[in-house]
Amino acid sequence: MDKKIVNVGDIEIGKRPVIIAGPCSIEGEQAFIDEVKFLYSRGIRLIRGGAYKPRTSPYSFQGLGDDGLRIIKTAKSLYDIYVVSEVMDPRDIERVYEVCDVLQIGSRNMANYSLLKEIGRQDKPVFLKRGMSATIEEWLLAAEYIAKGGNEDIILCERGIRTFETYTRNTLDLSAVPAVHELSPYPVIVDPSHGTGKRSMILPMSKAAIACGADGIMVEVHPNPEKALSDGEQSLDYMEFEKLIDEISDH
Repeated sequence: MDKKIVNVGDIEIGKRPVIIAGPCSIEGEQAFIDEVKFLYSRGIRLIRGGAYKPRTSPYSFQGLGDDGLRIIKTAKSLYDIYVVSEVMDPRDIERVYEVCDVLQIGSRNMANYSLLKEIGRQDKPVFLKRGMSATIEEWLLAAEYIAKGGNEDIILCERGIRTFETYTRNTLDLSAVPAVHELSPYPVIVDPSHGTGKRSMILPMSKAAIACGADGIMVEVHPNPEKALSDGEQSLDYMEFEKLIDEISDH
């Protein structure tokens, strides 16, 4: 099976490992621009930035919504970057499409077939996260909903699955990487931030992901994780992220 290369601007996903990095959610204009400035200075041009954030608790920070999209647009006017951002609702697709370069389907929406069908009609790359309790087959069939709509620029993301283990946030299933490469042409990115929920595990699991053939990693980065409005416990600070870049480069 020929492996598919997904182009995000001038970046080819599927040829050599890439790093996607950024905050879990956009918390403010200056904060996001400062984060992009740091990441860009370290050679990162694929930026994650959530404008809409699905949360387990309705009382948790839900993202800035349309204001977050405006902030993304401002950051893109200042730096040569590509932004990956989540779409939660078919009604939001047009607004996210206008600003962002990769449309993300989060774990909670992997089986939202109405959303997948609508995303399949778009002509921008789609970042499809594995559902937290999804089998590999279910995950790949979700990708087929998108492809059946006409969009085959799909990037799959292993972000951990729910098991009986409670020490980590999820169980990061790295065996899914070679399995998907056997079964599907799409590139696979691994998210060790959500996959473990523990800052101390992000670096070793990133190395393991690259070692088992992942096409890249997605990590959460925040200048002060202890004060992050979402997922601070699984975000790297700037010094830790620089260490990750150095060690992944040498890996």
